[in-house]
Amino acid sequence: MRVGVLCSGGDSPGMNAAIRGATLRGVDVHGFEMVGFVDGWRGFRDGETVPLDRPAVRGLSGVGGVFLGTSRVAPFSSVLDEVDFDAFRARVADYGLDAFMLIGGNGTQTVASILHDHGVQVIGLPKTIDNDLGGTDYTFGFDTAVSIASEAIDRLRTTGDSHRRCMVLEVMGRDAGWIALHAGMAGGAQAILVPEFPESLEQVCEWVTSVRDRGRSAMVVVAEGFRLAGADHAVTRDGLDGFGRPRLGGVAEQLAPLIEAGTGIETRATVLGHVQRGGAPTAFDRVLATRTGIAAADAVLRGEWGTLAGLRGDRIELVPLAEAVGRLKTVPEDRYAEVRLNFG
Repeated sequence: MRVGVLCSGGDSPGMNAAIRGATLRGVDVHGFEMVGFVDGWRGFRDGETVPLDRPAVRGLSGVGGVFLGTSRVAPFSSVLDEVDFDAFRARVADYGLDAFMLIGGNGTQTVASILHDHGVQVIGLPKTIDNDLGGTDYTFGFDTAVSIASEAIDRLRTTGDSHRRCMVLEVMGRDAGWIALHAGMAGGAQAILVPEFPESLEQVCEWVTSVRDRGRSAMVVVAEGFRLAGADHAVTRDGLDGFGRPRLGGVAEQLAPLIEAGTGIETRATVLGHVQRGGAPTAFDRVLATRTGIAAADAVLRGEWGTLAGLRGDRIELVPLAEAVGRLKTVPEDRYAEVRLNFG
């Protein structure tokens, strides 16, 4: 069995651990031959590969990023209705591949589901710091991003308290506010603003003022995709991202002066940005990613194609890709409502 490993989309802490887990189980236990594609679909297109074996993945569990590289290069050069899947399968055959392991988020696993529907044998491994992929309770990379954001909250709170300032921290989250929700709860933020539930400026200012009236300094955590009630769209920067979407970012910088004007409290903004993706993964993400890689290799051995190795409770279970993709896993109303009661 010759298996190709490919990473796509943004980098996420734990990807190296997942590759290591899949390789050790696949090569040393099941006797697979495994090959990694450099920079995702770009490597598949250009024929750039590296062999995967025990020496290739030595010491990778605690290393951030992804040593194979990743990219947002699309697997198909045309719209889906016009894709020549016969040519794609012929390209797979040229590599001598029997199956793929695809490591990525919603976009990557949607591609995995499409490939499965067109006769390509594939297993999905769910990674994204946004935790917005269905079929799994947590994606590897999320816990690390939350830990980094929580540390930032702790640091910002001390300087905010020293100057009696309101601090606004912007974290990642285009359509789903999981990082903001979990980091805000962990850091004791007095307001958490997520894309799923717009809030009015008046309400945000009321929360910040109530904190000041208690003799404290407010901490506001906002996801990059949040928009104020009544706004048509989220705050964007110039240019497009790798998927051709407007680049989000800057909502904290827009919100801070509005809060200051509405409350009279000096307010400063911090955009955490790509710091959330960087550095070593947490122990939780290392274990989750390793278990995911092992489960994916076992699924290849059993021929359980078209599935995603997702975390359900404390078990790694194989979930049909069709059930995991198609809609984002967003913060449900009850999860937001339970913390919103404590704002201010």
